[in-house]
Amino acid sequence: MKTRLSRLALLSATLFTVAPAVMADQYQTIEKLSLENEQQVIDWRHHFHQFPELSNREFNTAKTIAKELKALGYEVQTGIAHTGVVAVLDSGKPGPVVALRADIDGLPVTESVDLDFASKVTTEFNGEQVGVMHACGHDTHIAMLLGAAKILKEMQGELSGKVKFIFQPAEEGAPAGEEGGAELMVKEGVMKGVDVVFGLHISSDTDVGTIEYKPGGIMAAVDSYRILVKGKQSHGAYPWISVDPIVTSAQIIMGLQTIVSRELSLIDEAAVVTVGKISGGTRSNIIPSEVEIVGTLRSLNTEMRMQIREAVTRKAQTIAASMNAEVEVEVPWGANYPVTYNEPALMEAMLPTIRNSAGAENVKLTKAVTGAEDFSFFQQEVPGLYLFVGGKPKDLPTEQAPGHHTPEFSVDDSGLKTGVEVLLNLTLDYMNMKAK
Repeated sequence: MKTRLSRLALLSATLFTVAPAVMADQYQTIEKLSLENEQQVIDWRHHFHQFPELSNREFNTAKTIAKELKALGYEVQTGIAHTGVVAVLDSGKPGPVVALRADIDGLPVTESVDLDFASKVTTEFNGEQVGVMHACGHDTHIAMLLGAAKILKEMQGELSGKVKFIFQPAEEGAPAGEEGGAELMVKEGVMKGVDVVFGLHISSDTDVGTIEYKPGGIMAAVDSYRILVKGKQSHGAYPWISVDPIVTSAQIIMGLQTIVSRELSLIDEAAVVTVGKISGGTRSNIIPSEVEIVGTLRSLNTEMRMQIREAVTRKAQTIAASMNAEVEVEVPWGANYPVTYNEPALMEAMLPTIRNSAGAENVKLTKAVTGAEDFSFFQQEVPGLYLFVGGKPKDLPTEQAPGHHTPEFSVDDSGLKTGVEVLLNLTLDYMNMKAK
């Protein structure tokens, strides 16, 4: 794996010094083709929205994606990372390998939006019967990538290099005890030979026609942690003969809050330390022997991530020691996501493309968010860009926009065309730059 520093130097040499040399008629052609294929993309989106499937269970979703790609003339690989689908477009001419990615899984959410194509799917999740919904817009991601695949197939003669279309399962996280998502796709070799990767995410509170970008960390690394506080059990009437893990845990929890407020340089990036669950004890008059604390950590650069992980362990151990308690602290690397990191040199090189695709007035520099994305695993292998595409109707006030991961989530179909266009132009312009 290349280090980030070496990749940055490579990018500066190969991209940053080269201005995009693409004729204006390319953008006009792509706009025309995107408009001609807009209804097909919308139809795809409606189908996938109506029939969502949970992470690592996207069996019919994968079959439909493969069927559509084969109908477009692609040879298709299936079963990657359980239910992933990959297709490659080879121009037959030398050039880079550009990867385009869409995630394909839904969420255990029961839809409340009144749509003709609303999901009525139910399934079992964690032992409960639940509704299933594309409550984060992955249906739009599938449709936009299929649209790009269709149009790039028509433009094959204008390409220099290869395009790899990656339809990735389990972005929302594999079920307990299973591997999945981008990390497993990387393990299975999907990024071998790839030079650059581009991905999009629809945004329900951003106007249609708008693209949001940020160099550097745009979405947070996520680390889960577990702290087991071990004390000495006693009758609740005689606390002085106990080592109270509940009081100790309370002090640890308050100590954890000072990591962000007193140890991190928040003028650089934001960070989050959250306690999501605390459990221990059986009844009111027994001081228990153990308490468990679990939570999540969010950070936007590698240095801050390491600082937070160390501080959680240090705070828990020292506070517990001051209370004569013991602790076990786990901040595992497995099942966590790195920072979704847009290489600044690549971002600067491709920003003219993004502006030409959506119009300069519709391209906005955004702040980072503390949500996480496993697209970051692809970016650990090669330079990549991750962008937000607007899905909010322009006449809807931002404060009324439905939230992601909620039963009310919805986006406007008219936002898909912009996503298709930016995927196409990023692919073609990157190829043109590398051909220089």
